[in-house]
Amino acid sequence: MNQAKKLIWTAENELTQYSTEARKIEKLRRQFSFIVPYPEQKAIRKEIEVELPKNFLAKLVEENRQMVALPFWGIGGLGLLFGISSQEPLNFIAAAIGFYVAFQVQKWGWELQAKRLVIKTLDAIETSVKASKKATIAE
Repeated sequence: MNQAKKLIWTAENELTQYSTEARKIEKLRRQFSFIVPYPEQKAIRKEIEVELPKNFLAKLVEENRQMVALPFWGIGGLGLLFGISSQEPLNFIAAAIGFYVAFQVQKWGWELQAKRLVIKTLDAIETSVKASKKATIAE
């Protein structure tokens, strides 16, 4: 597992915690310092930023992954309901497809959100390093 994937995985784990984004970034800053040395962080940030899609659908899924996946959860649920009630095996296929698509949309949104959190954290580290250098020069 390369270092960028480790950072993304760490951010995904942090997304499971119920806290503010600022608190998540603060906790991740300490962890990122142990995973990646500071000189390599810029290259990893650029690598992750290049991986992020810039189209409308990706931004929508990143910001509202649950809203985008909701219709597919509904299709899966209705397929399951109609498949059981009318004993139609084809409805179970709709249920399987709906649940699969909903899960994949949720997973994709989660990964996009984690990548964005990694970029914000690396930016925060960069800002704090620049501020400490300015303070050192001023003294």
